[in-house]
Amino acid sequence: MSILEFRNVSKGFGDHPVLRHLDLSVQEGEFLAILGFSGSGKTTLINLMAGLSMPDKGQVLFKGKPVTGPGPERGLVFQSYALMPWLTVAGNIALAVDAVNPKVSKAERAALVAKYIGMVGLAHAADRRPAELSGGMRQRVAVARALAMAPEVILMDEPLSALDALTRANVAAEIEAIWEADRRTVVLITNDVDEALVLADRIACLNPDGTLGEVFSTDLPRPRERHAMAENDSYKRLRAAITAYLMDVGMAAKAAETRTMPDVTPRHALPRAYAKASASPIDARYLQFSQLHKVYPTPKGPLTVVEDVNLTLHKGEFISLIGHSGCGKSTVLSMTAGLNPISKGAIKLDGYHVEGADPERAVVFQSPNLFPWLSAMENVAIGVDKVYPKATQGERQEVVEYYLERVGLADHMDRPAADMSNGMRQRVGIARAFALSPKLLLLDEPFGMLDSLTRWELQEVLMEVWSRTRVTAICVTHDVDEAILLADRVVMMTNGPRATIGKITEVKLPRPRTRKALLDHPDYYHYRQEVMDFLEEYEHGAKKKEAA
Repeated sequence: MSILEFRNVSKGFGDHPVLRHLDLSVQEGEFLAILGFSGSGKTTLINLMAGLSMPDKGQVLFKGKPVTGPGPERGLVFQSYALMPWLTVAGNIALAVDAVNPKVSKAERAALVAKYIGMVGLAHAADRRPAELSGGMRQRVAVARALAMAPEVILMDEPLSALDALTRANVAAEIEAIWEADRRTVVLITNDVDEALVLADRIACLNPDGTLGEVFSTDLPRPRERHAMAENDSYKRLRAAITAYLMDVGMAAKAAETRTMPDVTPRHALPRAYAKASASPIDARYLQFSQLHKVYPTPKGPLTVVEDVNLTLHKGEFISLIGHSGCGKSTVLSMTAGLNPISKGAIKLDGYHVEGADPERAVVFQSPNLFPWLSAMENVAIGVDKVYPKATQGERQEVVEYYLERVGLADHMDRPAADMSNGMRQRVGIARAFALSPKLLLLDEPFGMLDSLTRWELQEVLMEVWSRTRVTAICVTHDVDEAILLADRVVMMTNGPRATIGKITEVKLPRPRTRKALLDHPDYYHYRQEVMDFLEEYEHGAKKKEAA
C-alpha cells in the first residue's frame, strides 16, 4: 500500500526549475533511499514530503490526501542536529515525547524517553548536553527525537553526511536495526551509494536535471554488514550498476571541451632541470623519502608523530597515502610541500633536497583557500603569471582557461569564488594546481569536504587531467575506493604516534581509469579488501608492524 505519492510534481525557485514531472510512490513499511548529485533536487523533494514546501505543479499525497503542511505523522531528521544546547540528551528527547503524549503521566513519559534513548544506544549519556557529545552521538539524539514523535514516516535529509566514515557506518547500522525492529516507513536522502545499499529496499536516482531516473530494488539479505557484503556477488553487481548509471547521467550533463593547451614552459623547468630532463638518470627515484621523522616539542617531552618513513617514487607515479585519523598522512605531505620542517631524515625531489615551499610542488588542500573576492580565472591566474614569465599574456590566459575548462568550469570562469559551492571552489583549486605545471602534485584529502557523488565527479576530473600531464602525485585520503582509483600504489600508514608505513599495495589496474570501469574489473574488490583488512586491523589502535 502506498503511503506517500508524487503525481507529476514539479518545483522550482524563480526561473530555476529543480524537480520536473516527478512520479514516485513510497510503500508502507518500506525503506527508500534517494540518490543524486548536488543540485538535483534531493532536499527539495524531502521538503515536499515533509510539507515544508508546496509543489508548483502536481500533487504530493499522504495516504491518498494532499499534503498541505508539516504534520507529526512525518518526522524529519536534518543534516544538522538542531538540538537545544541547554538541554540534556533526555531533555531534548522529552520535548518530542511531551508534545505527542500530553495526557500521559510523568512516569510514563519518563519511561518513553528512556526507551528512545536506549534505542539509539545513549543510556550512558542521558544526562549530557550536546556540547559534551561527539557528532555521531548528537545525530543519534536527533534520530531518537524523531522516533519519539511516533511518526508513520521518518524523513532523513542526509543525516550522516557530517560524520566521519567510521561513525557514519556505525550510526547507519543502528538506523537499520531500529527500522528492522519497528518497520516504520523511512525515506533517506543520501549521496553515498554504499549507505543506500546497506539500508534501503529500493534506491531511486534523481537525475541532474531534476527528473526521476532509474529505480533499483535491493534484494540483499538483512542485516547487511558492510565488510561481509564486499564478498556478495549481488551487492557487487548492484553497486556497479548504480555507479554506472550515476556516472553516465553525470557525464551526459558535462559541457564539451573547446580549448587547447599552449606550448609554454614553466619557470621551474629552467634552467636546472631543463638541461637534465631529457635524460635524467634519477627518473626511477624521482622522489625519495629517507628515514623521515617529525618530532614536536611538548611540555612532557618530544613527541614523535612520524618515524622512519622510507619510500621512493619514480617520475610520473601516482601514490595514495591512506590511514586512520592521526596517523601522520598530512604531516608527511606538509613536509613534502616544504610547509613543515623535517625533524630528521630527508626528502629529495629530482635530485635536490626539499627546502621550503616552491611552485614546483603544487598543493591542493581539503579547503581550496581561494581569494573570495576574485573570480575563478583571477584565482588561477595569480600562480600562472608567476610560473610562466616568458609566456605572453595571451598564452597565460590560454593556460588558465584550458585547465578551468578541464575541471568543468568553462561557463563559470568569471564567477567570484565567494559565490561558488564547495565543489566548484575545489575545482578551481585543482585547476590552479595543474596550471602551475608542477614537478610534484600534492593532494591533502582534496575531496574530504564534499558529498560522495561530487567526490566521484571530481575524482574523474582529476584522473582525466592527470592522464594528460602524468605529473608525479601523492594524494592523502581516508577513502579506500578513492585510493585505489587514483593510485599506482596504495601506501598504508600505521596509527600514530610514531606512525610509519605499514603496508604497500601495488594497484595493477589498467589506465586510463574510471570508477565505472574499475567496478567491472575482476581484481578491483581484491585490492579493496586488502586495504580494508589493513585499516580494520588498525581501527582500534593496533601497534605498528614492520612495513610489508
